[in-house]
Amino acid sequence: MPVHTLWERETMDFQTMDSETISLISIWGMKLLTAIALLIAGWLIGKWLSRSIQRVKRLDTTLKSFLGGLVKYTVMAIAFVAILGQLGVQTASLLAVLGAAGLAIGLALQGTLSNVAAGVMLLILRPFNVGDYIETQNIKGTVKELGLFSTELSTTDNIAVFAPNSKIWNAEILNFNRNPHRRVDMRFGISYNDDINKTMSVIKNILGQDENIIKTKDKEPVIFVESLGDFSVNITARIWTKTTDHLQVKWRLNKAVKEALDTEGISIPFPTRTILQESNGEKAKEKKLKKEQA
Repeated sequence: MPVHTLWERETMDFQTMDSETISLISIWGMKLLTAIALLIAGWLIGKWLSRSIQRVKRLDTTLKSFLGGLVKYTVMAIAFVAILGQLGVQTASLLAVLGAAGLAIGLALQGTLSNVAAGVMLLILRPFNVGDYIETQNIKGTVKELGLFSTELSTTDNIAVFAPNSKIWNAEILNFNRNPHRRVDMRFGISYNDDINKTMSVIKNILGQDENIIKTKDKEPVIFVESLGDFSVNITARIWTKTTDHLQVKWRLNKAVKEALDTEGISIPFPTRTILQESNGEKAKEKKLKKEQA
């Protein structure tokens, strides 16, 4: 075979290999560029959505942080799956494997995931916010932190309580700070010998001097005789205050009313018991009388 023929054949083989290599590099280069573009786009879009949620004024800080992170990582996960598909990975098989693994993990962590689900519902429905004073599961305290797994409360004597979200979600929740105003019923017992109208007038004057008592329409102070007890006439003063002021107002009025009643000579009775003691002679006489009647 002539030398020039061999040279031409080898040259053609090298050209063919070069063209295939160039074609392969160009194809995979485009795929890599597309994957990088998808990664950057997913990161930018996720970050933009997270910042947009952070700027929503109607959401509190805890919910903003949770939703912002959730949206950001959801977008990143979608971008990651798209990148795998772009690189030729069978995403259907991968998603099936991840689904099976997620099911196994979910069964193993059923109790923990129930707390997560309850935490999500608490974050979305917001029966209470951080800083509210609540009562649930025989626990009273101020909410310090609301997380995905548990809620941290601080009692009035500064004891930290960590309650699982599932127990809080499945129980009644009393929120003492939800409404801006609270009603306070204050009861005072006076003796049956004291003047009811005079007592009510004294209490009315005390209520009128307190500036923290709401006196608008439908929330004016009301004073009435609630009941006639065994040893006292029970008078109730029904007032409305701001939620943040109700304890201070209640404590202050208890002191002021007691001092005013003492000044006016109106007594606050306490339970008494009268014991009648009979002599032996009277008992014998009573028994004899009963026999004669029989």
